[in-house]
Amino acid sequence: MSPRLFYRTIAIAEAVTWTLLLTGMLLKYVLLPGEAGDLALRVGGTLHGLVFIAYGMTAVLVGVNQRWSLRLMVAAVATAVIPYATIPFDRLLERRGKLDGDWRSTATSDPRDHTPLSVLLRWMLNRPVLLGALFVVGLVTIMATLLIVGPPGGRS
Repeated sequence: MSPRLFYRTIAIAEAVTWTLLLTGMLLKYVLLPGEAGDLALRVGGTLHGLVFIAYGMTAVLVGVNQRWSLRLMVAAVATAVIPYATIPFDRLLERRGKLDGDWRSTATSDPRDHTPLSVLLRWMLNRPVLLGALFVVGLVTIMATLLIVGPPGGRS
């Protein structure tokens, strides 16, 4: 899977889960106040939370691979906060050629390929099972930590 396809897939999933979250909110607070609406919001909110975190992690991973500036990576992560903003941002990246290219799993003569971060990236890319496992462990760890801390606004 190319960086473009990986980023785009997670960006679209993030937008889809916004729909689930907003639908859950509509059900809980407007159409079905009570347990049924609460369940819809919990499911939509949990799925959105997972994909939101995965999108942020993906934006950083793809951003490092594609040599995005720190500002562009922060902007990519910030788009997840605004409903559906990941889709137009993906289109912007596409127009600017920021998603072009493959995973940088081998060093080139480019001096940027010899920084500690690039060396670590290559090492991880050459161990895809380990990279995938670390991605999932990081995702679960962040999600579990946030669930322990509690939802925004406190528990009801």
